[in-house]
Amino acid sequence: MRVLLSTIGSRGEVQPVAALAVRLRALGEEVRVCAPPDFRDWIDTLGIPFVPIGPELRGTGKADPAAAPPSPERLRQMAEGTVAAQFATVPVAAEGCDVLVAGGSLQIAARSVAEQMGIPYVYAGYCPITLPSPHHAPPLMSLRGQTATDGTADNRTLWAQDAQRWNDTFGAALNAHRASAGLAPVIDVRSHIFTGRPWLAADPVLAPWPDPVGRDVVQTGAWILPDRRALSPELEVFLDAGEPPVYFGFGSIRAPQDLSRVMIQAARALGRRAIVSRGWADLALLDGEPDCLSIGEANQQALFKRVAAVVHHGGAGTTTAAARAGAPQVVIPQGYDQHYWAQRIDHLGIGTAHPPVVPTTDSLSAALSQALRPDVAARARSTADAVRTDGAEVAARRLMAADSQRSS
Repeated sequence: MRVLLSTIGSRGEVQPVAALAVRLRALGEEVRVCAPPDFRDWIDTLGIPFVPIGPELRGTGKADPAAAPPSPERLRQMAEGTVAAQFATVPVAAEGCDVLVAGGSLQIAARSVAEQMGIPYVYAGYCPITLPSPHHAPPLMSLRGQTATDGTADNRTLWAQDAQRWNDTFGAALNAHRASAGLAPVIDVRSHIFTGRPWLAADPVLAPWPDPVGRDVVQTGAWILPDRRALSPELEVFLDAGEPPVYFGFGSIRAPQDLSRVMIQAARALGRRAIVSRGWADLALLDGEPDCLSIGEANQQALFKRVAAVVHHGGAGTTTAAARAGAPQVVIPQGYDQHYWAQRIDHLGIGTAHPPVVPTTDSLSAALSQALRPDVAARARSTADAVRTDGAEVAARRLMAADSQRSS
């Protein structure tokens, strides 16, 4: 079986796809990954064939998070650009493949390409709230110009409005390319992309699908890529030099202004050392004091087992990695599914949800103090044992079983 795994986004979208690719290859299947060019070198180290799509995205981490949202005209141009890039790249990447798996909601062209090639298509989301359900409202997604609701509309109405935004943003560009390929127009863009039975690559303890008796979603568990890299000597020395520090990181997303200062001052206010991950926003230290360390890319699976708490933006990957490690969390959500993860961490009692505003030293100190309580740490450790690690295996086996049935 030859599989194309396609995604567009930051590390949070690409790493699950890489995890599934590695597992499929270990099971003897041929696989390639189509993702933004930022990740070529990393995917190459995994020995997975790589096809770049679209522009590099790393620069978005340094953009001003307080800047005005794009105008409707700019949103239209962005939509047309990404759809055109996908229709130019994905068909080439999928040539000779037997199935196409699309990870994340910006895969506008993938199902059309699969349809044109006559091969099966699977859509996978990484968080329950990104998939339609009467049990929750849709996430906020600034790319489509969405603004927060006042809570007066019911969830079905909100999802209907969300579907209309998908159509308004991507419908014309998608259908223009489908017409050029001889395909019929799409009436409901979101349903077309998600299919009637999407996969949910999220842990059922951390992020359960709200309607477990329904058959509309296949929850495989999170697609986790095992990381066997050693921590750097500098990081090892810092960890061994005192009590477990607090880890601060915002991954691939934009960081609120002055966040580095606030994080370090919050840690110091509680007498804690700090590790600051630079990330795409290039977060920097305040000074050269020995109680803080700046790091680049590191093995979170190993590091999070040795810290007192993890303070982060609430991406699915970081949330799951911290939960697996048994580390208490403070989530400072900025948008999209991050609000959901903050709420779940708070609900499970394994950390604290910081209000969705720019943190101050006092607000972050308060949230961190709550997360560092012994009872929270104990629940985080016990929850770690319940987090599944076989999601990529489950997904790979499902793909293989479906391919075997088609071939028989």
